[in-house]
Amino acid sequence: MKHLFFILLLVALAVAAQAQTVTLPAKQPIELKPGHMQPQQNPAANRPDVAPQFPGGQQALNNFFQQNVQYPAAARVNQITGSVLVTCTVETDGDLTNLTVAQGLTPECDAEALRVLRIMPPWKAATRKGEPIPAQIQLPVPFGNAAILEVEKPRGNVKFD
Repeated sequence: MKHLFFILLLVALAVAAQAQTVTLPAKQPIELKPGHMQPQQNPAANRPDVAPQFPGGQQALNNFFQQNVQYPAAARVNQITGSVLVTCTVETDGDLTNLTVAQGLTPECDAEALRVLRIMPPWKAATRKGEPIPAQIQLPVPFGNAAILEVEKPRGNVKFD
């Protein structure tokens, strides 16, 4: 009888310990946007002081998308409009790597967004204490009427180099 009680106690403790196990959610990367950088007293070692920038600024990025995005025929027939959100890393030399579709529209639009980002010219890299560092960004690639779609409207007085 004592052994049965002891075994039941061990089983109950094992079940209680397993029920109390907590899994923490995966740590999400910090999304950096030009004009939204804040100086910190004790900044993290991997946080840039200056966010990465497309050469020529926001208007040049809009123009690049308007000139290079080819609206897929299947999306045009189905009148699909919107943006494909792509996550990538701007490396220290300005090249875009680790291209991943974070939010897609259709497989054709997703493939076209990745194609356009692969032919994109090098960016101005993010810097920390004057040294270039890699930084992860998210870019919306617009599909639809290019005359009315814009990548992002800057808030306030944002200056691009």
